[in-house]
Amino acid sequence: MVGITSYGFYVPRYRIKTEEIANRWGKKGTDISGSLGINEKAVASFDEDALTMAYEASDMALEHIDRKSIEGIFVGSETHPYLVNPTSTILGEYLGIGNAYQAFDTQFACKAATGALITGVGLVKSEMIKNHVLVVGTDKASGKPGDPLDYSAASAAAAVTIGSRNVILEYIDSFSYSSDIPDFWRRHGQSYPSHGGRFTGYFSHISGAVQGLLSKTGYKPSDFARAIFHMPNGKYPVKIASSLGFNHDQIKDSLVVTQLGNSYAACVLVGLSAVIDTVKKNDLILIASYGSGAGSDAIVFKATNKITSQRKHFNSYIKEKKYIDYTTYLKFMGL
Repeated sequence: MVGITSYGFYVPRYRIKTEEIANRWGKKGTDISGSLGINEKAVASFDEDALTMAYEASDMALEHIDRKSIEGIFVGSETHPYLVNPTSTILGEYLGIGNAYQAFDTQFACKAATGALITGVGLVKSEMIKNHVLVVGTDKASGKPGDPLDYSAASAAAAVTIGSRNVILEYIDSFSYSSDIPDFWRRHGQSYPSHGGRFTGYFSHISGAVQGLLSKTGYKPSDFARAIFHMPNGKYPVKIASSLGFNHDQIKDSLVVTQLGNSYAACVLVGLSAVIDTVKKNDLILIASYGSGAGSDAIVFKATNKITSQRKHFNSYIKEKKYIDYTTYLKFMGL
């Protein structure tokens, strides 16, 4: 059996309300929050970045795991601190992993971490890696001030360890769907991403990945206890779930975007962290990421009898928060 053996997460305690951002741009906050389905978002402080948040999430994930058993560190992010200098090796140094591990950084917009996760599963299944792989999704995301992304781009990190012993979520199968759709991009040297607004590959790619997975495995939407879809806002995951035949009860525990915003590469793993608090043995869980440009990874996990021993009470954790104003937000984001 191969799958997730532990998990961790980090959400900065700072928050900014949608209404606060809207007021600074002469807009009505209730209209914006109603349109996006986001009431507030998590904000990393001025001294935090994708690396420091990755450390916090990984430190939680490794609480009961021998750090010398980590043979791979894969970090997915859209906001790696360096263009040249891997986040994964700096993270390994901070965590005290040693030197005997494979390391790489991944980049595929918001699905960078799920691609790394599937790679980690493959390495453990093939026994090229005998012990654990640490996979992290982390981002300190921002948009151009006043842009729609200003209301949604958020900060967080989530980490999972992949192994074959003491598995809490067994990996069952996956299906990936990819194509060239320029719906969101940022060229070298550009400070802010550009996007096509309502032109998006989100729905076609997640539909393609999930339908491909259902066809491959023979599962039906009703077979799943929980489903987690990438959350660029609060409306898209609800719409895609309904179109694919999933009901609100299956997705409601994962919809952290309303309180935390879109944490990009961390997003679906943060949603998974919230869901673990409520799943029980033999529950099937679907996650479907989306990375602009574009691609989607759909993955099925099955909860084992060890799932309850690992619960980390995500919803209690995120209650500790401090609100900031827009000027402080801009300072924290270096804008």
